[in-house]
Amino acid sequence: MRVRHLMALTALTTALAGCAGIRSDQGYVYNQELSEAIAPGIDNRESVKATLGTPSFVGQFDDKQWYYVARRTDRFAFRQPRITDQRVILVTFDERGDVASVTETGPELAVNIDPSNDETPTLGREKSFFEEIFGNIGSVNQTGGLVGNGQPQQ
Repeated sequence: MRVRHLMALTALTTALAGCAGIRSDQGYVYNQELSEAIAPGIDNRESVKATLGTPSFVGQFDDKQWYYVARRTDRFAFRQPRITDQRVILVTFDERGDVASVTETGPELAVNIDPSNDETPTLGREKSFFEEIFGNIGSVNQTGGLVGNGQPQQ
């Protein structure tokens, strides 16, 4: 009887251990003291890189904006990860490379994107199964192919 209770308790403990939460940190390792140390008009690109490290990414159209992104997510068992904290530090530089402004945002701007049925909507007509399989027969240009010796066909 005791052995059965012990086996049941061991099985229950093992099952519950599989449901433990998982915390994950992604991106820049956020440090409030370091982010507050960056001062507009005093720091430049080199000092920001020495203090905060390489940015997570640089502005797409303008390299005068550096972004440092830190995100913490929690996941319980088999559920989707949930964002618990997100920090984005935006450092903007002027023409000389000096810090013009430092902006920090929190998790209020974090958005979970839900794909539409795992499909990307496109414009155009829907093709049937057989049109997908046999649709290119006869539409491929037969001229201009290569002959056996690798020379273009005349």
